[in-house]
Amino acid sequence: MSLRERPRADASRPTPRSPAAADLVATLGGTAVRMGPWTAVALVVASVAGLAMFAWPLFVQAAPTGAGHAVDAPYVFAAVLPLLVVIVLASMAEGGMDSKALAMLGVLSAVNAAMRPLGAGTAGIETVFFLLVLAGRVFGPGFGFVLGCTSMFASALLTAGVGPWLPFQMLTSAWIGLGAGLLPRRARGRGEVAMLAVYGVLAAYLFGALMNLWFWPFVAGAGSLGDGTLAYVPGAPLLDNLHRFGVFTLVTSTGGWDTGRAITNAVAIALLGPAVLATLRRAARKASYDPVRARD
Repeated sequence: MSLRERPRADASRPTPRSPAAADLVATLGGTAVRMGPWTAVALVVASVAGLAMFAWPLFVQAAPTGAGHAVDAPYVFAAVLPLLVVIVLASMAEGGMDSKALAMLGVLSAVNAAMRPLGAGTAGIETVFFLLVLAGRVFGPGFGFVLGCTSMFASALLTAGVGPWLPFQMLTSAWIGLGAGLLPRRARGRGEVAMLAVYGVLAAYLFGALMNLWFWPFVAGAGSLGDGTLAYVPGAPLLDNLHRFGVFTLVTSTGGWDTGRAITNAVAIALLGPAVLATLRRAARKASYDPVRARD
């Protein structure tokens, strides 16, 4: 066949993607920082230990006191830091996190810390979570877990918000970043943004409930709620105390602070999500040493 007879390519026809690129999201998990088995084990251990730090008064009789977690909070904080180091080292050893990912972690932590004072928590308006959700989505569950901790720690230093509540805020934020990285990977486009917005709403209420659980057994049990019907009862059955805690959360925070936080997350993700996701993915591609993953 001569060159004159060779058929021309149809410029209007979309270029087909290779099978590897087409299935990349499903086959490789679609995250910029992969999570190996040891990283997963470290995340499970850290999450179980963290949940025990929140919920132990539900299983062990605790004496209500106004001191709350003022005594054990430094020990919780001291336990959180080594867990973060273990997660980062496990991820680096398994080839998931490298020097560029650590640099990205530092940049996003600083940005998140700088954005937190913008809302200052007034009426539940908190601007620290939407970027955490989007970054966890792009960089994966391990990265999101560490970013949640470092963002809260950095922002607490910036806003003078260091107190016995800080290690519990770090753990709760870490779970938000972790959950964002574990969401289904095939969603893209508007469906992905809608999924992340819904997750942001649920994460806002989860954050409020867990931070209520942080102080409820001590403050409510000390008689701060008047008749004590919503108070923690030392030694009561688990379901009884859970019912009291659920009503306490509904009455004190669900309709106010938590809803304000949920609206803030949903609006920020809906408006800024597409641009931020594209920017983070572009940065991940530029920083990737993996030629296959770099095509995602």
